[in-house]
Amino acid sequence: MDNFKRIVAENIIKLRTSKGLTQAQLGEMLSYSDKSISKWERAEALPDAYVLKKIAEVFGVTVDYLLNEHSPNEKIIVEKPRTYSRSVISVITTIGIWTLALFAFVVTWLCGMPTPLIFAYTVPVSLIVLLVLNSVWGIGKLNMFIISGIVWGIITCVYLTFYQSNWWQLFIIGFPAQIIIILSFFIKKKRNR
Repeated sequence: MDNFKRIVAENIIKLRTSKGLTQAQLGEMLSYSDKSISKWERAEALPDAYVLKKIAEVFGVTVDYLLNEHSPNEKIIVEKPRTYSRSVISVITTIGIWTLALFAFVVTWLCGMPTPLIFAYTVPVSLIVLLVLNSVWGIGKLNMFIISGIVWGIITCVYLTFYQSNWWQLFIIGFPAQIIIILSFFIKKKRNR
């Protein structure tokens, strides 16, 4: 078991130093303390399977690479991750949502009560799905614009739903909401040192 710990420790050290990372930086990437990284690198402890997987992802290697011994001059083989075209997935998802909206409109039209308001409600629904996809992929730059679109889209949908009542005052709510959205994206997390 000690030999196994030593192999994993050597591999973590080799990968970390090859990327020019400190133990603290690696710990931050893995959501662990630098003390944990130090224990792993001194072969005093072994990371669990989940952490080994995260380490492998950080360095672009396989878990198998971390668990096996390598010669000192052996080149690190970086596994290229599979990438999917995020923009194509977003477009396909959006087209799918609009296709469902068109289907619902055609059904209501065939039933003799066409409801074009379906398309107005499709805008915030599409934006909510894009927000989820965007958040999963970690592209936070666009989230402010997407959230703004959702807020204004919902206000517009409510206004159009009650168009006869002429509730134009609803749009007044959008301005402080927009300010809150903008300011919330300027909140920065303080780093503890």
